[in-house]
Amino acid sequence: MRRMTASVVTAVVLASSAPNGAAGEAAFDVSAKLNIMVPMRDGVRLATDVYLPARGAAPVEQRWPTILARTPYNKDGSANTARYFAARGYVFIAQDTRGRYQSEGLWHMLTDDGPDGCDTADWIADQPWSDGQIGMFGTSYVGGTQHAMALAKTPQLKTAIPVDAMSNLGYASMRNGGAFELRFWNWIYLNAGRGSRQSREPETQALLKEMADNRLTYLNHLPLRKGMTPLRMAEEYEDWLVSAMQHGGNDDFWRQNNIRDYPEEYKDIPVYLVGGWYDSWAGNTTANFMALRRHIKGPCYLIMGPWIHGEQHRSSHGQVSFGPDAAISDPLGWRLEWYDHWLKGLDTKVARKEPPFSAPVRLFVMGTGSGQKNSDGLLDHGGYWRDEEEWPPQRAVRTAYYLQPDGGLSTDPPPTEGGATCFVFDPHNPVPSIGGQTSSGNDILLQGAWDQRGGHHVWNWPKPVPLSARNDVLVFQTGPLAEDVEVTGEMEVELWISSSAVDTDFTAKLIDVYPASSDYPDGFDLIIGDGIARTRFRESLTEEKLMEPGVIYPLRIALYPTSNVFKRGHRIRVDVSSSNFPRFDLNPNTGEPLNQNRRVQSAVNTVRHDAAHPSRVLLPLVPR
Repeated sequence: MRRMTASVVTAVVLASSAPNGAAGEAAFDVSAKLNIMVPMRDGVRLATDVYLPARGAAPVEQRWPTILARTPYNKDGSANTARYFAARGYVFIAQDTRGRYQSEGLWHMLTDDGPDGCDTADWIADQPWSDGQIGMFGTSYVGGTQHAMALAKTPQLKTAIPVDAMSNLGYASMRNGGAFELRFWNWIYLNAGRGSRQSREPETQALLKEMADNRLTYLNHLPLRKGMTPLRMAEEYEDWLVSAMQHGGNDDFWRQNNIRDYPEEYKDIPVYLVGGWYDSWAGNTTANFMALRRHIKGPCYLIMGPWIHGEQHRSSHGQVSFGPDAAISDPLGWRLEWYDHWLKGLDTKVARKEPPFSAPVRLFVMGTGSGQKNSDGLLDHGGYWRDEEEWPPQRAVRTAYYLQPDGGLSTDPPPTEGGATCFVFDPHNPVPSIGGQTSSGNDILLQGAWDQRGGHHVWNWPKPVPLSARNDVLVFQTGPLAEDVEVTGEMEVELWISSSAVDTDFTAKLIDVYPASSDYPDGFDLIIGDGIARTRFRESLTEEKLMEPGVIYPLRIALYPTSNVFKRGHRIRVDVSSSNFPRFDLNPNTGEPLNQNRRVQSAVNTVRHDAAHPSRVLLPLVPR
């Protein structure tokens, strides 16, 4: 084993005044050693905080399992979580990832986190307080560092709980159907001035903050060109963002954390995958479960709630309430049950198969609420928890709903003739994003369950006008449903399209249409899921191929997964367009290389819906 040294910069003692307690209760005081600079194999040192079980000021001389969180968001923010676990008999380690906050080196998007994680694990195993076992903790990027260590098959890693974790970046959540998710443009513009090595210089930090404060203006002047904005002062952030916005193909550029294509590389450990129906990584969370269940003994668990990114402790998201049961009331306690079982061998809810560990898959089925406004003025969409043995549920029947010439949506195939609807896609006037599966949307995107209607809350659609009123939004919907219809599983839209352009985009949204009521006189158009496809990637996500104008092509749009009951009297609706901004970057319709266009033009885009070209949405219906 490679032996590494470390220098303790600061040490403090935090007392929890906790007596010996029952299982799950605090049993120790906490001693913390902060800003230990742990060297990696290339000599770069990463800032690391170690929280130890203690009696008074003195750490208990015993070997403990470790819970590790590797974060680009400042390890200092982990203090409360660290105290919780250390007081319950774990060493908790919070570490700034390479190039972030107090760590040395250059930041790179996830690619260093496998090797750095392994080196950190080696260092942990060498410490007198370590029993050699590591469990991992964290959400989003911090969840991605868990996947990176598991894919590196880190010997000391014994279990992981990746929450809303970064993975499969070339499939969705970063590149999506070939389009770029602009929330990562937003992430770079914000984080280049927060915790970067450049932000340690006050004048540079001030300029990067000024850039971030004006990012709505920058957003309207894409594409981003290297060296043309203040982002050039944070060169590794600019380099990555320009490359990511130019690189559409799902190839080796997006190889890091690709679990869908390389599940055999994942270490065989117990994994609990946590996701939300309105999370930006939802599709990858369910895809990872399907891939890992086939390749590891694990066990591998999945829980999917009605949550937005990182908000499992809340039951309301956007303009909608899902009921009090939707929230995880003790977000650290349930993790403790998992760690206690897999790292200490204790008889916890995991062993007893009690919720949320009662089945391999635990789903929140949305949509069974009253449909009225609650006391907080939110739509009571409601829902309930249900256990499943697999994902997607095998009993779900994949059912085609066909787009009809009159704007209908029906299980009946479309008629033989009369099946084409054209619209003009003008990139200067894109369809605005209102909710959906997003994150890192700070000030530019809304997260979660929103009525598809504008207002002061939508910066680029501030009038109270429904998106369905736009001529560039094609609406296809069923009649009022005669009975409840449950949709649970993976979903996709299959279109037959043509365009006046050599390259363009097509978007789709699945919407639960509430009827008019006393609380909602104009109804409520609730977004359930969305997706996009860039036509140059219509045949392959790895290779580009421009279209011939006027030629009809098949096109598949992957929607995010869901579990939702469309209640009796509601309508199932699919909106088709060519933009969803700023959820996705805009296609200039010119066929120029990605993020290198100098021209923008309108395109006349056509959706076919006749017997020879039966455009449809495929929904997994669960029998009543």
